[in-house]
Amino acid sequence: MTSESLGIVVGRARPDEVTFESKRPVSIGEYVVLDYGDGGVLGLIERSSITSGALGDDIGNYEEAFESRQVAAENRRDKSYKGTVRILGYLDSLKKGRAMIPPVPAEPGTEVSEATAEDLSSIFSPSSHGWIKVGSLLRNPEVQVGVNINKVVSRHLAILAMTGMGKSNLVSLLTKEVSDIHGTMVVFDYHEDYTYLDIPNSNRMDARINPRFLATEEFAEVIEIQKNASNQLHVLRVAFTDEVKKRKDDDFWNALVDAAAEAGREKGYKEASEKVVDKIQDARRRFSKILDAGLADPLALIKNGKINIINLVELTERQANIVVSFYLQELLEDRKKGRSGGKVDPRFLAPVLAVIEEAHVFIPKGEETETKYYASKVAREGRKFGLGLVIVSQRPRSIDANILSQMGSLAVMRMIQQDDQAQVAAASEALSRDLIEQLTSLNSGEAILAGQWVNLPAFVRIEEVKGRKTGGDLDAVEQWQRLAQAKEMAKESSESYIPSGYSPD
Repeated sequence: MTSESLGIVVGRARPDEVTFESKRPVSIGEYVVLDYGDGGVLGLIERSSITSGALGDDIGNYEEAFESRQVAAENRRDKSYKGTVRILGYLDSLKKGRAMIPPVPAEPGTEVSEATAEDLSSIFSPSSHGWIKVGSLLRNPEVQVGVNINKVVSRHLAILAMTGMGKSNLVSLLTKEVSDIHGTMVVFDYHEDYTYLDIPNSNRMDARINPRFLATEEFAEVIEIQKNASNQLHVLRVAFTDEVKKRKDDDFWNALVDAAAEAGREKGYKEASEKVVDKIQDARRRFSKILDAGLADPLALIKNGKINIINLVELTERQANIVVSFYLQELLEDRKKGRSGGKVDPRFLAPVLAVIEEAHVFIPKGEETETKYYASKVAREGRKFGLGLVIVSQRPRSIDANILSQMGSLAVMRMIQQDDQAQVAAASEALSRDLIEQLTSLNSGEAILAGQWVNLPAFVRIEEVKGRKTGGDLDAVEQWQRLAQAKEMAKESSESYIPSGYSPD
């Protein structure tokens, strides 16, 4: 397939950027080929403008604009279609996965052509091992786009966007693709977005942890003792001893209650002791499905080669934080066993990919949390031990900047807040300021993919996952109407049993 001539380089050119005059209006996100140097050079249009000689900024009133429009319509040279191109590298090198920028800029007069679908497919949809399909190029929909899942596991991924723009859909797509290749994922489902997702190779479970494995401060969070309740924390520290932790099942709970009650004999701690006993018993009752003192291996319920969806919907924010940090810690320790060659065999013999939804809750900026500590460790050490991390959020400005900057790949969707845009720009060198400015123009399901999981930055329409039952906006009107219809039917049914001529007193 031959490429179609589109325009000519004009003005001052740089090795990394040129401006060209086009035959037609061009779209941001289109790919072009420049014919110079040692072969074709691929570029991405990052800015586009249309100007008119007759209809300039100096038009003073409507009548003048009306007359100038007629002049412009009759003058073939009136319109100027300009595009600013970011140079991405030699086309042949990019097809081999290497980006090599020409050392000298294109000369003015260099021809600019449309990139062919064949050239783009070889770059954005490699058939080599490790690549999975996620959608198509936004400006070239016939070109499929793949991402390198190996880079996601080894270099991590951030999925960032406003609410309703398609974050959960992209996570769902990744889970389906990883499921097809029998990979292992752990998805911390904070809002039950994935519990009912139609994935054949999945393992759904409620969060379960063994309280005996928790530190005192972590257990205090789980049973909802406030951080400023110093007397209650003292009672729990006295009661939550190694001897008590060695008890199993009911013996553990009974021993803990007895020890907390005994701590109340200490002068000044009677009231605090009673409150701690109440909190222990209340937590045991309310979270019986989550707190399992008989669970020998905390990773026992997570299955190799499956998409493990851990439901956190019934937990408070503080409790969910403890659960996520607990599993991250255990997963990292297990993966380290596999590399150390120790006597204890790891449960997971192959890499694991963990997904944290609502990342701004678990790894917030300016606040220390248990999850933040272990997520930071995974971000730093995960590459060595085969534990990948995906963080998903609609509030990038509220995520710890250090962790976000260690996400080697990005999927960024519509984003309006300038604080969010600035945080994303600071986190990735792969996204230029011009690309960041385009985030406000993206529609639902459209994203800019950048970083190590793609060969080049790309505007992509993400494939919609079929069978997703949650995650979208509720249709309140439809549900109200259904409820009203049900009430009306119930009323008619009841009235049919009332004898004719009967009237209540």
